[in-house]
Amino acid sequence: MDVTKVLADLREQRQTIEETIMALERLGASQGRRRGRPPAWMVEARKRAQAEGAEAGTEEPGEAAMSAKGKKAVAA
Repeated sequence: MDVTKVLADLREQRQTIEETIMALERLGASQGRRRGRPPAWMVEARKRAQAEGAEAGTEEPGEAAMSAKGKKAVAA
């Protein structure tokens, strides 16, 4: 077991956790729907998530969450 490798991995995980906490704090601070253009960090995160989904070959997030009834209404 290489201690330096373990430390590097733990530091990387800590950075990911800190970024996740910051994103959740931002979402928690904004109560209710906001009017107007979304913040730049939110647009960037959405684009990044869509790009990762496209690379994995998955559906768009909105399509995956849509119910069968909603799909029929859209098709009509």
